[in-house]
This record gives sequence, C-alpha cells and structure tokens, in this order.
Amino acid sequence: MRSTEYDTVSDRYDRFLRDEILPQVSAHYNIRKDAYSRAITGLSSGGICSFNAAWQMPDQFSRVLSWIGSFASIQWKEDPSNADGGQDYPDKVLLEPKRNIRIWLQDGSNDLDVRYGNWPLANLRMANALKSRDYDFHFSFGKGTHNPGHGAAEFPGEMIWLWRGYDSAKTEQIYEMEPAEKTKPLFRVSITNRDAD
Repeated sequence: MRSTEYDTVSDRYDRFLRDEILPQVSAHYNIRKDAYSRAITGLSSGGICSFNAAWQMPDQFSRVLSWIGSFASIQWKEDPSNADGGQDYPDKVLLEPKRNIRIWLQDGSNDLDVRYGNWPLANLRMANALKSRDYDFHFSFGKGTHNPGHGAAEFPGEMIWLWRGYDSAKTEQIYEMEPAEKTKPLFRVSITNRDAD
C-alpha cells in the first residue's frame, strides 16, 4: 500500500497523519501543535509524500525535506482514473495559491529513468517551479543514484537550513526566498552522456 498511500496526490494520507497518528503521539508526548514547529521528511515515494503533506496541510507541516522525491506518474500509470499524479506537482506549484512552506529538495543526475518518469528531470521541474513562485527552497543536485547517500551526507546542513531562524517562542513565520537564491538563474539541463555523431 506504500505507493497508494504515498504517491497519490490528495489529502487522504495527510488526514490519516493529522486525525489518527498525531493524536496518538500527542497522547504520550508533549509535541508542538503549530506548523512552524513541525517538519516532515521522506525519500523516494516518502519524498513526494512529505511534500504532499505540507502542500495539502500547511497548517500542520511547514518544513519539508525530500530526498530523491518521486514527483513522477506512479499512481497515474497504475490507475489511469487517478487524474492527479506526482508529475503534476510542478504545475500545481506554478498555478495554485502559494503555501507558506520551506522546502529542501535533493536528487542526483543518475536517479531513476523508468516507465513512471525521470526522477532528475521531475525534481528539476519542481525546483524551477518553486523558484518561479519565490518559495523558500533549496535544491541540492549531485550525481547520485536512487539511494539516500547524498541526502544523508548533507543531513546536518539540511537541518540547519530548514530550521534557520527558529524561535520556540513563536508559532508562525512567513517564509521568504533567500536573497542569494533570488539572484540565481533557473536550473538548466545539458546532455553529457550521449555520444556525438
């Protein structure tokens, strides 16, 4: 059920987190209730799932860490009646109302290219959509494959970036793109692994 739960673009899994998981955890631990103090993370299908949770419920989660996120058509290919697939997220970011979320994306040029889509291109599209809408985001792109090695190596820096400026006395913050990111161009793709004829 992982793909059905994680790759479907809807609020179904997010409602499960909000209405069933978080109340159970809160019954045993004193956790913050504000989105400002909550982050969500995942890799692969968990990467899109974490973004989806913040996208659908920015009042519950405002910080996202996505490693090798599956912003691809996994559910659409499995069930063509499911009109919304992860491949649509860049367009959703561009066209739907902006959410108050902070996002770290990570992927590598040797990630998957399979019948569901191309992971590096999907993450590049996500990064460009986020940049075009002035989201507070960071995109770390390397040469890695579909594994957690690159993301895990950067984990301390990811946490520092995601939680920068955090103040436990506050319950909200308007996230703004860093000035250094504003001056950078959009991401571009070059073909480097094909033989020239």
